[in-house]
Amino acid sequence: MKEKQVAAIRQGKTALGIELGSTRIKAVLIDEDHNPIASGSHDWENRYENGIWTYSLEDIWNGVQESYKSLANAVEEQYGETLTTIGAIGFSAMMHGYMAFDKMGELLVPFRTWRNTMTEEASRQLTELFSYQIPQRWSIAHLYQAIINKEEHVSSIDYLITLEGYVHWKLTGERVLGIGDCAGMFPVNGEAKDFNQRMMDQFDDLVKEKQFPWKLRDIMPKVLTAGEPAGMLTEEGARLLDVSGNLKAGIPLCPPEGDAGTGMTATNSVARRTGNVSAGTSVFAMVVLEKELSKVYSEIDLVTTPAGDPVAMVHCNNCTSDLNDWVSLFEEFANMMGLDTDKNALYSALFQKALEGDKDGGNLLSYGYLSGEHITGFEEGRPLFVRTPNSRFHLANFMRVHLYTALGALKVGMDILKKEGVKLDVLLGHGGLFKTREAGQKIMAAAMNVPVAVMETAGEGGAWGAALLAAYMIRKDEDETLDRYLSDRVFADNTGTVLAPDPEDEEGFAVFMERYKKGLAIERAAVDNLD
Repeated sequence: MKEKQVAAIRQGKTALGIELGSTRIKAVLIDEDHNPIASGSHDWENRYENGIWTYSLEDIWNGVQESYKSLANAVEEQYGETLTTIGAIGFSAMMHGYMAFDKMGELLVPFRTWRNTMTEEASRQLTELFSYQIPQRWSIAHLYQAIINKEEHVSSIDYLITLEGYVHWKLTGERVLGIGDCAGMFPVNGEAKDFNQRMMDQFDDLVKEKQFPWKLRDIMPKVLTAGEPAGMLTEEGARLLDVSGNLKAGIPLCPPEGDAGTGMTATNSVARRTGNVSAGTSVFAMVVLEKELSKVYSEIDLVTTPAGDPVAMVHCNNCTSDLNDWVSLFEEFANMMGLDTDKNALYSALFQKALEGDKDGGNLLSYGYLSGEHITGFEEGRPLFVRTPNSRFHLANFMRVHLYTALGALKVGMDILKKEGVKLDVLLGHGGLFKTREAGQKIMAAAMNVPVAVMETAGEGGAWGAALLAAYMIRKDEDETLDRYLSDRVFADNTGTVLAPDPEDEEGFAVFMERYKKGLAIERAAVDNLD
């Protein structure tokens, strides 16, 4: 087997996916059978500067280069090969956000990530104008809010793009983006597989009196679907990605996609009646629709699969960040006591302990709102832990309630889809919440009232999904759709582990959710009174 992988590396019969997540940039190299054969990563963290959640360009390129270097080192160590060529490359990143560049390619204002919730006015006005839900984190909401705020940089915009589209642009020179994240910048027309021209015209009319030197389409990327060619790695791009100089130019790149699209790909949930949930720093569920929803919901975003099929997206800004902070606190205590604790082992032990807790979480309450949460109506967040004198306060309940609350806002949105009659056969789980076997999966099933499947490759996440999209572009047959490619070639023998919801867990989570909804007044008081 190793000889086959060495040959694939030498001959470039591989595919590479790199995803820029909220706390980690990961690179995964796959072989001809779509199996991960090497990986690398780099940890990073967003900054809160001048009221903006952001990453600097230096952060971005240092992270991309370090993750690639880590991958190349792994290839050298495991196979004795220097990585010089790759069959195809795909980039993915956190969806949405706002990166605006001038004609010289200079960033006009600091990168505004999906996590920012300061575009409420723009979101409301555009939703009303288009009769189509425009979430606060979408690029068009950020652009229009900047116009409302009379920000000087707007007139100088030459290119507006998301994070993975920016990286792709710098490596290839191509101003393109996959349709999944294009649909997170501006509404798309599913039939045309392009931005919705009627709405683009409406926007141009809306800002006509401003006399900007651009029309909206002029500053947006070209929309591409999965499988379409998206450019080649240039000489400059090769040096930018691989500072060692070993990587050769000329490698094809697939359309860059958002983490929602690569999550759907990595979990084989791009066909109708399938869905996936990504649970990490943020949590979002993607459900491929059989028909349109009956009306516009502020809690539900309409996006697409990487192939352009309609998807209902429930996106929540907060999931495991506060939980991770508590685990770090326990780690600090363990170290103080002289215990040499492995972080993964600590997560596993604490998550398993949660399963011993009371089904309703022992009348404890927590909100992991490090940032705002639009689904429950918060423009800012304040992490909270609350208990009454009669609460059953012990470690198992403490951990259980923190796992529960990580899914609280998601539950609010998913219940809307349930009332709309949207059917799901199974929900595919991926992301950090599912790394501990059974615990996250069991609680997710109880919260969502649907069987949850987790595959062995779930830990590889969106980077693996990006690699699969790259492989699809160079290996698909002429008329082979993405869902058939995934089902027949990638997941034919990989159905994962499925857990059905436990009725007692479902009942306990329902009790917790009543407490969660009532307690939102406490969160509101904290936001209003704590700076």
